[in-house]
Amino acid sequence: MTRPKKEKTLTKTKDVHLRMNETKYALLIERARASNMTVSEFVRNALNNQNVIIKYEITADVPEIKQLISQFGKIGNNMNQIARYFNQGGIISSKMKKEIRKALRDIYEMKYEVEKMIREFRGEM
Repeated sequence: MTRPKKEKTLTKTKDVHLRMNETKYALLIERARASNMTVSEFVRNALNNQNVIIKYEITADVPEIKQLISQFGKIGNNMNQIARYFNQGGIISSKMKKEIRKALRDIYEMKYEVEKMIREFRGEM
């Protein structure tokens, strides 16, 4: 006598294959055994009972933002050179103070520019 057929809604017709390293696979096997389930049952159970966190990443290809990022990098490089100079025993001069103030002023100007872009992006202007 043959086994009765399952309802169509209960039949499993799709295969899922995934790759993982040895450590993750061992962890999967261990957890399935601890739950007295096969690996397939464990994964199906996890799918039904676990919260899945979906992350969205919004990217924008805006030339102005790319330009600001480039400027931040240049200012950061200048600040690193200044820090290296002082860490090596450099003496502070009026020219050095002027450069530091200029770098800080540039950073604040760029900060306000970024804030303006954010407001425009959000439609607040």
